[in-house]
Amino acid sequence: MKKYIKIARPDHWIKQFFIMPGIAVALLLTDIKITELSILKLLLGFFGTCFIASANYVINEWLDAPYDKYHPVKKNRPVVTENMELKWVLVEYAILAVLGLLLSFLVNKYFLITAAVLLVMGIIYNVEPVRSKDIVYFDVISESINNMLRLLMGWFIVTSDSIPPSSILIGYWMAGAYLMATKRFSEYRMIGDPKVAGLYRKSFVKYTEKKLLASSIFYALSSTFCLGVFLIKYRIEYLLCIPFIFLLFAYYSAMSLDNDSAAQKPEKLYKEKKLMLLVLLIIILFIVCTFCTFDFLKPLTSSALIKLEV
Repeated sequence: MKKYIKIARPDHWIKQFFIMPGIAVALLLTDIKITELSILKLLLGFFGTCFIASANYVINEWLDAPYDKYHPVKKNRPVVTENMELKWVLVEYAILAVLGLLLSFLVNKYFLITAAVLLVMGIIYNVEPVRSKDIVYFDVISESINNMLRLLMGWFIVTSDSIPPSSILIGYWMAGAYLMATKRFSEYRMIGDPKVAGLYRKSFVKYTEKKLLASSIFYALSSTFCLGVFLIKYRIEYLLCIPFIFLLFAYYSAMSLDNDSAAQKPEKLYKEKKLMLLVLLIIILFIVCTFCTFDFLKPLTSSALIKLEV
């Protein structure tokens, strides 16, 4: 059973904490207080998301096996190295999908709909004839939309009366695209041979280091712009957080240039102490800016011209 459990990647469940910003944004923008947050719904939502993600991982590992054998690390995955049977992989996928949808149903109907879309995106990303992961640029866009879906799932744990502003949704989506493009850039550099890279991932046939780096910059700019619009629109004090968000993107980009970079394994990022310290600093700064008012920032929201004395 170990190999079947392994392909569900329970060690990747930490990624599902990406629903937490959705919860934070909902508490910030609605009248719901943190004391009114249902712990039961939070647990149901978190584990429902985990099971849906694991279902997607199962089909990902099975369908990627012919390509993973060309990757220096992924060639050791159980589907590549061990004798696994398709019928049990399909049973595992079905069980995980049903469990995920059942737990999602117990949260509310909008959480269930979003969870179902997350499940469908796993099929679009992995299964032919679409298999979006093989299409240059669309591979990143289609995979990173899961980031936006997780934000929505976090939001719907708190409230089902509305949806978040488009600026935060697109910003979160583009942040995910930045992470995925940076991951591919780091992978491409590690493999070191464009021909082998193309055998591992079909989209790498048309990618180059330059294209991947340029695309990651585009996604980073798109994300920070949308996040900036959201932050300044809803609370001018958040302007103080923006330089540190820029620093976070810059630090992550520099980290992707390292040999065997942690950018290739987002689920292991919590082990990067400097990165986590920077994230902690940003979280603290957000909390301070949420509860403190800085009057010197208010003139920045005015559209009136500043008059000079002659």
